Amino acid sequence: MNDSNQTRPEHLTWTKEDICAHLGDDYDSFMGAIVPPIFQNSLFTRKTKDHGYVYTRIGNPTTDIAERKIAALEEGEAAKCFSSGMGAISSAIMYWMSQGAHVVCVRSAYGPTREFLGTYLKRFGVETTFVTGDSIAEFEEAIRPNTKLIFLESPSSQLFYIQDLEAVAKLARSHGIGTIIDSTWATPLYQNPLRYGIDMVVHSASKYLGGHSDIIGGVLIGSREKMEQMTHGERALFGSNMDPHQAWLLLRGLRTLPIRMKQHQESGMQVAEFLENHPKVETVYYPGLASHPQYELGRNYLSGYTGLLSFVPKGSEQAISEMIRRLRYFELGPSWGGFESLINTPGLGISEEASQATGIPHGLVRISIGLERAESLIEDLDQALNSLT
Repeated sequence: MNDSNQTRPEHLTWTKEDICAHLGDDYDSFMGAIVPPIFQNSLFTRKTKDHGYVYTRIGNPTTDIAERKIAALEEGEAAKCFSSGMGAISSAIMYWMSQGAHVVCVRSAYGPTREFLGTYLKRFGVETTFVTGDSIAEFEEAIRPNTKLIFLESPSSQLFYIQDLEAVAKLARSHGIGTIIDSTWATPLYQNPLRYGIDMVVHSASKYLGGHSDIIGGVLIGSREKMEQMTHGERALFGSNMDPHQAWLLLRGLRTLPIRMKQHQESGMQVAEFLENHPKVETVYYPGLASHPQYELGRNYLSGYTGLLSFVPKGSEQAISEMIRRLRYFELGPSWGGFESLINTPGLGISEEASQATGIPHGLVRISIGLERAESLIEDLDQALNSLT
């Protein structure tokens, strides 16, 4: 498949909307089918012609289309799709690892990422220093002679902390250290970390990229050289390539990504502003609010905001649990980024030790704003919050 073989004139610049809708689809190769087919194959024979594919664990034409779209959206040379977000994260981390290596990671990173670095890799002599990420000096102080990687998550998915990407990338390169960022919250529409010198960007495709709460997947974007090494290295060896049916569903989600994200942003901002002014809310965490302590830093990197935020209601844990049960639109469950609104409770039942380690305050609840009418969600939150005593 050749991206130049498109119905859109080559001399026109591809917008992100165009990329999501058409880039890589190559209609002529598929008899004019507007939706590319699913190559549901385990292997590819090549007796008469080598098409470049051998085995779906290594690569697949359907998966390739999704990878081309996401690489272009993220302004990267190449992308690789994985069977889960953690498949992408763990493979990316292992790309940089060696025996006795040291990693610097922000403490607000996704829980399984922290566990993989702080517990699992420790068995193999890899040590991790967790930092708040608030200042470049903190990163510099954490670096050791054996530091191989700095892992960022900005904005983070619980408290939406933001790191200075350009400063961290510059520091890392001066020491010969690799950098990875989990940029799932912002999506490739609202943040492009490769512009600022970050080596690899990872997304959970299960969230906004898929958008329908029906796939599990991950995507890694970086230089062509690194991604090609990943193709036959970590991704192939760990058996974590995305299967073609999941890739086809991901393509479906990407076609509506720009319009969905516009709605998530509008509704997310309305809900955040409502919560910030509600008498039964202690604190709201959302990068789009001017009250966010890193709002100005975020404006350097974010071109938009999404629908995931968190807040601390005023009340005991029991009262907060009762408040959640009163909600009619928000379902209680993990994950986020789908069409439905969800609520999660990272700050309920958390130990003091865990609170100190992660920065998550007691009572914190996280909400994912779906595609329902914003006014309905606000009415629902209002009636539930007013039950707090």
